[in-house]
Amino acid sequence: MALSAHVTSVDKTTVDKTTVDKTTADKTSADKPRSETDRAPVGTLASISLDCSDPSSLADFYGDLLGMKRVFETPDGQIIALSNGGVCVTLMYAGDHVPPTWPGPGQGQQLHMDIAVTDLAPAVRQALTLGAKEADFQAQPDLWRVLLDPAGHPFCLTTVTA
Repeated sequence: MALSAHVTSVDKTTVDKTTVDKTTADKTSADKPRSETDRAPVGTLASISLDCSDPSSLADFYGDLLGMKRVFETPDGQIIALSNGGVCVTLMYAGDHVPPTWPGPGQGQQLHMDIAVTDLAPAVRQALTLGAKEADFQAQPDLWRVLLDPAGHPFCLTTVTA
């Protein structure tokens, strides 16, 4: 769960209370100046998709957790996309889905989301009420809490923002 900051079109950014000058950041990342076309993205993130055995239940969980609404659903209910106007969270049916066993051996975590909150304790309580479970392993519980969604995917609630 590493934090990173990207210097974009602003002159300065703050990373861990250290101010980084854009021109210094550019020069340290490459010996020659980059053109604007080198920085142009191929696209933008549209959705984070999670495999699961019950897309409807997981859509209800993430809809409540993140304040998102169903914006797309296939007629058979095997693909459901949620959004609040930004990046979608898409739940996709996978009959052979195996929940992650992270941090233990076996099935890796596959993917996890970091969800920004202002106060960890009440956010954790609310997530638990919605059906999340606290993970046994908590690397830095004062900065973020690892929880598991109803399908077993780990996600973090965190007060750390970049």
